[in-house]
Amino acid sequence: MPRRRLAYLLTVVALLGGMAFAMVTTALQQAPTIDEPVYVATAEVLTQQHSLRYNPEHPPLGKLLMATGLAFDDVRLDPSYPGDQTRLGRHLLYETGHNPFRLMLLARLPMILLTLAIGLVVLGFARDLAGPRGGLVALALYAFSPDVIAHGSLATLDVPAAGMLLTSFWMLWRSRERPRLYLPLAGLALGAALATRMSALPAVPIVVALAALSPAVLGRPATWWRSLLSRAAAAIGVGLLAVAVVWLVYLAVDPRLRWTTPVPNPGGLKGLAVDLLPFPKAYRDGVLIQFRFESRSFNGFLLGRAYRGSLWYYLPVALLIKTPLGMLAMWLAGIVTMVVKPALRIALLYLLLPATALMLIAMTGARDYGTRYVVFVPIFLAVVAGTVVLLRFRFARIGAGVLVAYVAVSSMLTFPYYLPYSNEAFGGTSHTHLNLHDSNVDWGQDLARLGTRLRERYPNEPVWLVYKGAGVPGYYGIQGRNPLGTPSDEVHGLLVVSDSRVALAKGQLKQLIDTSTEIDNVGYSIRIYRR
Repeated sequence: MPRRRLAYLLTVVALLGGMAFAMVTTALQQAPTIDEPVYVATAEVLTQQHSLRYNPEHPPLGKLLMATGLAFDDVRLDPSYPGDQTRLGRHLLYETGHNPFRLMLLARLPMILLTLAIGLVVLGFARDLAGPRGGLVALALYAFSPDVIAHGSLATLDVPAAGMLLTSFWMLWRSRERPRLYLPLAGLALGAALATRMSALPAVPIVVALAALSPAVLGRPATWWRSLLSRAAAAIGVGLLAVAVVWLVYLAVDPRLRWTTPVPNPGGLKGLAVDLLPFPKAYRDGVLIQFRFESRSFNGFLLGRAYRGSLWYYLPVALLIKTPLGMLAMWLAGIVTMVVKPALRIALLYLLLPATALMLIAMTGARDYGTRYVVFVPIFLAVVAGTVVLLRFRFARIGAGVLVAYVAVSSMLTFPYYLPYSNEAFGGTSHTHLNLHDSNVDWGQDLARLGTRLRERYPNEPVWLVYKGAGVPGYYGIQGRNPLGTPSDEVHGLLVVSDSRVALAKGQLKQLIDTSTEIDNVGYSIRIYRR
């Protein structure tokens, strides 16, 4: 193997190896986040009981991937347990004698491996556009993205769905040269995304339209109308393959497709659109559940202001806060490069168009909870940024190298606290709680660290706990009482509050915080006060 190729391969291995180390370390140290117990318990119900009754708002494929890791443990789950999906997750992790650390690691490892595989997709797509150097730049930005590391190390669905969508668009790009090989792969990847998370649905018309841009699948038709028919057949074929994947996933769980908890259809345009979806009833009802969520009003927090409802500009601002500054500059430079390079403009349809469309739709959502809803942005735009190496003006490549190095340093400095990361312009990771809440900073992930901190630094002190998360404090040795409802003059000792609760604090909790002294924080997501 030539030295240059060997050096290239070693660089790829080093980038993915560093990313793997960061994700595994994070997975080992973090307690279950709010959504994870639901997914893990549902994964076991899907595989043990072949039932779709839990967590229908998300399709099964991502949870089936988690189940491949859980297969390495003897997971026991009572099929007659009467609780809802939230209680079921807590029951599995903390009430059945299992080791929650082991179960969570086993569920997270398949997602970590998938996240690393998506890195190879980023590398391959960028190589196709900008050559080997462009591939390395894109992979470096992906491998050091705090958001991708944070959510790629969890047993959740956001990164897998985004990665499968990128794979679909990469296959579409390649289908321009070899449609017979890559169009079916694009359909399969789209189906996998749809079978993982319903937020992939808006990408369907874009994928189908781009499939029609591929050359004629059946030879080279002599007339325009034959070419048109061939392109239409290609687009329809891609869509049918995607639909088939969704059906196969549901049939793999339950060949009889038993669905015992139907959701009433509200009618109107949304109800009609759901009825027209060519998917199993359980999938369509899951979409209706998502519509229910979107019809509700939730608490939000942005730039130090708590509010009720949603802000249309929340996600762009949150991305601005949580993306490394060098990465933002590289994204912008990559977009400019693709615009000024005529040969790359068509590629904007495969990268910037889907990322922008999905972003605009996500901005209409009712839940201002985190950049995880748009984690496809750093994934797609990493490929875009890789094209910067094609710029020929002086110092362009040096500047790109400096920016990538800046991203790497910024990312490594937050290790292993990737979930609450924010860039230096907003004060860094230690200040994220002042600007954002929920999965941007505090998703209940630091309960185990809190137990260790209280034992080591504050033994035998009374603890008053206001925790937001899915963990059970007692399991981690935390014997905290709830201060809310207790007269404030009786609350003495350590007041421990999750940052998401601090951000939205009002009434007695705000009064307790305002009359206490902050003395410590745990993982940049939990505050410790002394009263």
